[in-house]
Amino acid sequence: MYSEALKPGAALGPYPERQRERRSVLDRAVARVAGRVSSQPWLSRGRARRFLKLVERHGEPLRDVLAKDLTRLVRDVRAELLQHGLVDDVVARTFALVREIAHRTLGTRHYDCQIIGGWVILNGMFAEMETGEGKTLTATLPASVAALAGIPVHVITTNDYLASRDAEAMFPLYAILGLCVGAVTSDMSAPDVRRAVYAGDITYCTNKQIAFDYLRDRVMMGDRRGRLNRLIDGAQAGDATRQPILRGLCFGIVDEADSVLIDEARTPLILSREIPEMLDPQIYREALVLARQLEAGVDFLVDDSNRTVRLTDVGRDTLTCLCAGGSEFWQRRRHREDLIIQALRAIHQYFRDRHYLVHEDKVQIVDENTGRLMPDRSWEGGLHQLIETKECVDITPGTETIAKISYQKFFHRYIRLGAMSGTASEVAGEIWSTYGLRVVKVPTHRPLQRTAGGTRVFATAEQKWQWTVSRIRTLHELQRPILIGTRSVEASELLSVRLTEAKLPHAVLNARHHADEAKIIAGAGQPGRITIATNMAGRGTDIVLADGVADLGGLHVVMTEHNDAKRIDRQLYGRCGRQGDPGSFEAIMSLEDEIVTGFASIRYRNLLHKLGDIQLPMIRQLDKVFLRLAQRALERRHARARRSMQQFDEHIGDAMAFTGAME
Repeated sequence: MYSEALKPGAALGPYPERQRERRSVLDRAVARVAGRVSSQPWLSRGRARRFLKLVERHGEPLRDVLAKDLTRLVRDVRAELLQHGLVDDVVARTFALVREIAHRTLGTRHYDCQIIGGWVILNGMFAEMETGEGKTLTATLPASVAALAGIPVHVITTNDYLASRDAEAMFPLYAILGLCVGAVTSDMSAPDVRRAVYAGDITYCTNKQIAFDYLRDRVMMGDRRGRLNRLIDGAQAGDATRQPILRGLCFGIVDEADSVLIDEARTPLILSREIPEMLDPQIYREALVLARQLEAGVDFLVDDSNRTVRLTDVGRDTLTCLCAGGSEFWQRRRHREDLIIQALRAIHQYFRDRHYLVHEDKVQIVDENTGRLMPDRSWEGGLHQLIETKECVDITPGTETIAKISYQKFFHRYIRLGAMSGTASEVAGEIWSTYGLRVVKVPTHRPLQRTAGGTRVFATAEQKWQWTVSRIRTLHELQRPILIGTRSVEASELLSVRLTEAKLPHAVLNARHHADEAKIIAGAGQPGRITIATNMAGRGTDIVLADGVADLGGLHVVMTEHNDAKRIDRQLYGRCGRQGDPGSFEAIMSLEDEIVTGFASIRYRNLLHKLGDIQLPMIRQLDKVFLRLAQRALERRHARARRSMQQFDEHIGDAMAFTGAME
């Protein structure tokens, strides 16, 4: 594809974006199958070898070029890219030039696997690269080529720290190329500041920041739809405040893409504003009091797997009796039932140190995919205010929706989208059918030396934690660094207490200690170091082994509970054995883990517990099979939720009217 078809201009207008095509259920099913079977053939050994040879051929003469002559060569490739577009020969020449400049400015040279990964991304595909293969440096190749071709580039990652770090670290390379690079972070509140950063050649940002900036543009532009290629009234009048923040969605590169495109795709992005009028705080207090008087299984039913609560007919009658004689609000049946359902959810489904923290006297949501705090997010429908009431902190104002969009719809609007992550094969079909991204597995720079230690299942959580501490002690005595993965802040702190009692020094990385994340990860590869982490998805920082640690066997990873998907388990395991280093991993589970208690029937759980103390190989194997089946059930449920959101998007049409109403 030529660069003229990827940037603002006569062909695409001043604000390019792709229009989403409508597809039937059959089309999506066929696409999911096609995504699984057609990914790998694109990157045949012969094709990759030919491109690498092309890059090498262009790169050999560059090694003797003086630094002052590099600027002239940059001008030459820029002119060729503008004239000929993203054709392989010009791309290979540019890759070779970028690699040489990176070697001179950053002190690191792109490996062959990074060259292949960059080529895959530039061609609008998903590069699956093992953890530690250098995805940050890989992204500089497609980003530089596209930017030199005049295409605005967004490098999208999972948090502000990574966006700022990567933009700053790669700045010397981009500066020699004559490219303007910046990072958009949550502390940039002024639209003109954000607009100035997006006006650069390459912008590093987070998925949430850029999606919300897109929503703000759509709200500001009103009902001008389609390709958004018309000049807005405010811009014509010279009103800077009425100019869009972005320059369109031309070329996006998504890092940790499975976390962004899959794990976060079950929840829509909602642009909201505060509501001046809100319920009296006394109403929220009364709602919690009333909800605690209702009996589970009789008055209401809890569905933990879908995180919903439903009142029974008995419960509605009970609530009517309880509300008799109450204030005017409690006499309105629909209003009281809606609020009571939210109160029941606040009591029975949202727990402190698991789903949220009380930080600086505020309820702050914990991102279940990354384990990080989301201080700018809140739950809807009074749920957030009810949880604040439950935790006895100040109640924040309610909000109303201005606009909303799903990640599926947003990322599909990019004219070209590339992506990279360490784990994507398991969801290759969904990634293809939803985003049109072919998943291509990129060979590693060095052979993997990662050893699997198996899975051990215990009947109770107490037995699991006892064994975990014992196992950590054994490994610690060998001076091997250990990384222990937990699902929640609560679990990480419970294990921390046990390790402290066992006099085992350790560090904890969770939503309470996120400020020390880089420091903790940087030291996690030291001899004898013990690190507990709530979730390693999207951390973006490699654990580098200290001298002599490889001889001890490298980093050992312990998973103490299955995650929502096997793919996320693989992300944790991928922290060991990076770049050909030795490493090992194992899982220590119990039949009281959340994935069992939340997604298995009571009768089946009781059966497993009866068998729990029978130490027979067949029974223990049954436990492992059941845990995996529970995880598979959860994977399917989440996939259905994502498909439902996608289908809803396709039926409602364009959601970005000024009122935010979804048609």
